[in-house]
Amino acid sequence: MLKSMTGFGAASLDNDTVSIMVEVKSINSKSQDFSFRLPRTFQDKEIDVKNLLGQTLERGKVSLSIDFSRKGSMKPKLTINPVLFKAYYDDIKKNADAVGIHSPEILRIVTGLPDVFDVDKTDEEIAHDWDTVFVCIKDAVHKCEDFRKSEGKVLQNQLANYIAIIQDRLNKIAEQDPQRITKIREKLTSKVEEFIASGKIDNSRFEQELIYYIEKLDITEEKVRLQTHLDYFMETMGKDDANGKKLGFISQEIGREINTIGSKANDASIQKWVVEMKEELEKIKEQSLNVL
Repeated sequence: MLKSMTGFGAASLDNDTVSIMVEVKSINSKSQDFSFRLPRTFQDKEIDVKNLLGQTLERGKVSLSIDFSRKGSMKPKLTINPVLFKAYYDDIKKNADAVGIHSPEILRIVTGLPDVFDVDKTDEEIAHDWDTVFVCIKDAVHKCEDFRKSEGKVLQNQLANYIAIIQDRLNKIAEQDPQRITKIREKLTSKVEEFIASGKIDNSRFEQELIYYIEKLDITEEKVRLQTHLDYFMETMGKDDANGKKLGFISQEIGREINTIGSKANDASIQKWVVEMKEELEKIKEQSLNVL
């Protein structure tokens, strides 16, 4: 069963003491690529988060954001960070003076900027808060994984439909092929008929050359190999360990046989079906990039 690399999951907790919002987003990528936005208090927990994402989401470009705050009487003591406060104040006042603004609101603005206040919390409080946050992270990650599975089902149906169209065109080619060979034989025969009648050509030698030429245009092996690749593609999609990279490799083999059929066919109807197969194959290649 396929899984998409595109996913989204969110989890929240809002009670009398804390407010937590966690969001996890993922898009396709050739490897694992994680980015985080963690509250300052939990910056040292990045490894824990990375391990959880790596174990559950496997591959893709994944971003995670956490909004956390305490409230009410349980809100911890705050102390001003004097260095950061002064840096913010000096910068804002300098720019305000430069444009002639003298606002009494500068103090309020500065105290609302990020990290101006240091949170005075005990290790026990931080550990408790992190346990609560981590539960939300797990919930969001699992929802993202469920999203990926759901999207994977949609992808699988789309890919199966593209393969079915290629299969249909291959069946049409197989039906047309005997007539194509007959037309080629008749065309060649008509072009050299006068030479045969004049006795200037050895009939036996001509027949040998004709067989050689027809064999060069024969697409029997390509049809068989293409059928094998189509069957293998469908078989691979149904396996538990199905992955986009493997489907991409099979797609390359499918394309190789389609191209060879197109170059050897020398038939207008078959060329049209080859073009249609190529169109579906491009869709397969594009969608396979989204498969985990």
